[in-house]
Amino acid sequence: MTLIDQDLGEVRRTGETVEIVFHRRYARPLEKIWAAITVPERIADWFAHTVIEGDWIGFNFPEADYRIEGRIVANEPMRVFAWTWPNDDGSDSVVRFDLEADGDGCRLTLTQSGLAPKGGANNAAGWHAHLAGLEDAADGVKTPWAKVMERETPLNPVYKARAPS
Repeated sequence: MTLIDQDLGEVRRTGETVEIVFHRRYARPLEKIWAAITVPERIADWFAHTVIEGDWIGFNFPEADYRIEGRIVANEPMRVFAWTWPNDDGSDSVVRFDLEADGDGCRLTLTQSGLAPKGGANNAAGWHAHLAGLEDAADGVKTPWAKVMERETPLNPVYKARAPS
């Protein structure tokens, strides 16, 4: 099965903004997935170099020469972790992870809400590609940036075709 054959995320319009939603099940205990989305060293394994200080969160994607800063808006251990993600227009979207135990694994729902419509498809392709590395990150294995880009590139046109206008 190819990455594109896996469950595609939803990209839907919510008024003036766009929302992206992904549902995933990982064959790792909830505690390991929680660490992969909240511990800076684990986040760096699948997403970006990360610094967390209080409710401030910063991401550095050195290979893409891209940095962003946000604010943690929800942190309910083993259940919910969310932060703001700046849009190009100065407004904020919110990236939210909801977790629940599922037998010997974990169910994760990622929602990014409040996106500017033009960014929905690209963000969806990016999240899809990054989430493919989350299980490895839970085991302490880093996904190289080149692998993320190899995953994301063929997903861009798929999500562009599915994105609301």
